[in-house]
Parts: sequence; structure tokens; C-alpha cells
Amino acid sequence: MRKKRENLTGILFIIPAMLPLLVFWILPVIFSGGLSFTNWDMMSEDIKFMGFKNYTSLLRDPNFGRVLKNTLVFAVGSTIPTIFLGMMIALVMDGASKGAGLYRTIIFAPYITPMVAISVVWSWIFEPRVGILNFVMRLVSLPESQWLQSSKTAMISVLIVTTWKSLGWTMIFYMEAIRKVPKSLLESASMDGANGFWRFIKITLPMISPTTFFLVIMSTISSLQAYDQIQVLTQGGPAGATRTLLYYYYQEAFQNFNTGKASAVAVILVIITVILSLAETRISKKTVFYN
Repeated sequence: MRKKRENLTGILFIIPAMLPLLVFWILPVIFSGGLSFTNWDMMSEDIKFMGFKNYTSLLRDPNFGRVLKNTLVFAVGSTIPTIFLGMMIALVMDGASKGAGLYRTIIFAPYITPMVAISVVWSWIFEPRVGILNFVMRLVSLPESQWLQSSKTAMISVLIVTTWKSLGWTMIFYMEAIRKVPKSLLESASMDGANGFWRFIKITLPMISPTTFFLVIMSTISSLQAYDQIQVLTQGGPAGATRTLLYYYYQEAFQNFNTGKASAVAVILVIITVILSLAETRISKKTVFYN
């Protein structure tokens, strides 16, 4: 009886947290999954069941393959630099004695700034004729670029903005992880003749690996959900060079009013996110950590 009372108490405490999750996540996902089998256009009262036609239509759409490729490029191209540079900055901050707090605040500030505001500022920086970036390129005698106006450089430009914004968030996690590395191990390795590089490779890197895998998973999920910077900077162009799955979903739903096909895109995006998260979690569990 006491155990049942404890279980009931636990359930009562969980319900307030589960209700928003149920209303704002679980039910919309189920509803969206149902819409993916229909032809609803958000205006007509008649909803016709289409079966898997929306999914087969996506597979036959030549643009969908390019969208998948862009999504993969964006996910990898934003996650790896964010993790690597965030780790390097955290190592530098950990060894800094003066002004570390100020530098940490400056680096972290972009993360708490709305992405729309950051994207607007960067759109001025990337402007080919009067932008500061091309001005600096001219000063150092480097070739200028069209940046957002060229299909060859548009994706790189969006990745620069995304990485720059996320560096502070990654840095904070790594600074805390590095701080928890036992100083005694580093001192012992130093006494044994290991230089700074090998102390990092053999001790620091393995001990902060759980943080690395967490950041990889979160950064990957965040990159798959990228929309604001793409909308402000490129609108998916030029020529679809920066159109990712989420932006493709937006175009199908709110420009073409093809809600059924857009819902199919959303379902595929959820499946990809779950698969990547499970794969990364599985890899992290198989990796040997030194704690």
C-alpha cells in the first residue's frame, strides 16, 4: 500500500511537467504524422486520404535529394567547427589569468542574441559592394567574394554565422568540463615528462569526451532545426543552395500550401533526428571513457 501511494505521488509530480510536453509536442507530432497522409491545403474543408503518395512524391522530387544533401552538409559543417573551436577557446580561457571573465562574456554574448538580429548584421557584413568583409579582403589584397549572392559561397556564409553564434554555448560547457579534470593527473603526467599536447590528448580529451558527445548530439539536432538564419540571409537560395529540410518544409506548407507534403517532410526530419541521436548515443556508449 505504501509503495502504491509513493508511485501515485510520483505520478502527480510528473503530470504538471508532462502536460506541456503532451500538448505542445506529442499531440502536434501525431497530428502532423496524420496530415502527411492527406492532401490538405490549410484552406479547404475537404481532406482526402492519400496514403503514401506524399512520401513517394518526395522521393521522386529531384529537389528533395539536393535538400537532403544540403541538410547533411549544414549539419556536419556547423557541428564540427562549433565543437572544435569551442573546445580550443575553452582551453585558452582556462589558461588565461587576466580578463578571462570579460572575454568569456564577449564570446558568449552572440549566443543569447536573437538569431534574426545576428543574421541582419551579418547580411550587411556579407554585402559584396559595401560590406566590411570584402573591404577587409581588399585591404589584404585577397579576392573579393559574392558571399550570399553566389551558390558557391552561400552555404559557407550561413555556416560562418551559425558557428559564430554557437561558439559561446559550446565554450561554457567545455570550460566546466575542463575545470573538473583532476589537476593531480595532469601534474603526474607532467612529472613523467608529458608535454602540454600529450597531457591534453591522453588525459583531458578522454575525460571531457562525455561533454563532447553531448554537444555533438545537441549541435546536430540544432543544425537540423536551423531556419532563422537561412530565411534572413538567403531565403534558401541562391538556386536552392542553402535550402535545408526545415526550410523546404516551410516553403511547402506556407508558400505552396501543400500541408500534406510538408507534414511528410516534417516526419522525415523527425526520423532523421531520432536516428542520428540514437546513433551518436550508441557510439558514445561504446567508447571507453576515463572518468
